[in-house]
Amino acid sequence: MIERQLWHPVADAHALRDAPMAIHLMGEPLVLWRDHASVHAWVDRCPHRGARLSLGRVLTTTHGLRLECPYHGWQFEGGGRCQHVPASPDFHPPSGHAATVVEAIELHGLIWVRLQPWAGLPPGVPLDAPPAFAEADDPAWRRVICGPYSVATSAPRLVENFLDLSHFGFVHEGWLGERGHAQVQTGEVSEGPLGVRVSAARAWQPRAYANADGGAWIDYGYTVPHPYAAVLRKDASEGDPVRNAIALFIRPDGDEACTAWFVMATHNDPASSASVVEFQDTVFAQDRPVVESQQPKVLPIGRMGPVREVHGPADRVSSAYRRYLHRLGITLGTC
Repeated sequence: MIERQLWHPVADAHALRDAPMAIHLMGEPLVLWRDHASVHAWVDRCPHRGARLSLGRVLTTTHGLRLECPYHGWQFEGGGRCQHVPASPDFHPPSGHAATVVEAIELHGLIWVRLQPWAGLPPGVPLDAPPAFAEADDPAWRRVICGPYSVATSAPRLVENFLDLSHFGFVHEGWLGERGHAQVQTGEVSEGPLGVRVSAARAWQPRAYANADGGAWIDYGYTVPHPYAAVLRKDASEGDPVRNAIALFIRPDGDEACTAWFVMATHNDPASSASVVEFQDTVFAQDRPVVESQQPKVLPIGRMGPVREVHGPADRVSSAYRRYLHRLGITLGTC
């Protein structure tokens, strides 16, 4: 299953502090915790008697930080190996006395996990790392994280909604669009091993960002570097120095459920971080009932079954995204 080989966002990095955190990824219960060096993700099960390690605590020892099991106090170092058994202090645990470790990394203000190493399938597709988002890691840009948002639809449905300019005048009327300016320009769409890229797309927006004063035609550019992620880059109208880059990163929680974060990177935007979050919360609250109403909740990409959706000229980007999922062999959240 290729989805288990992909990197997925699982938590806001700021939410993981001194205590272990329980999360689920594609039905797999995991525990996240930190030591002084890095963030760790393990299967949430002690190898001794199966207790949830997330119920334990991060313990400071003379040998550094360890994760302590809540049941018998076994202590595990960052690599997963048990280092101390309190009931038998002279016992030296062998290498097999270890938690099951999965890969974890902190990037773009989020914690990312993958359950299996990348096997290079399909060949030539560069998905061996989390999706890039340079602006979010550039100190010249401000980074604001919005979410998490739990959504009762598939991750691909949510990505496609993010890529769709033509719903702005109806779902986001008065915010990102107007009915009287519903026409959009889909721009140049390219497809390749790096995913889907869109340039020179345009839409009329009465309020393109949190502190915008009036409406204007806004240029959009998208990249889809990952089946469950997309990055939008847009500049304000001519003469306005505000620049915005918005990434949608999604954790698939099943075929009909997902959890999403928006990582906002802003440049020369005078709005407060709280205003940026409030703006995104409002926009997403407009999207939620519509995307949760779509049937089926999985995205039809022609993989199987009688489900069929018709397309219009403004759907070139979403059609390219569907083809991308089909080429990769994505099955979680599609049909």
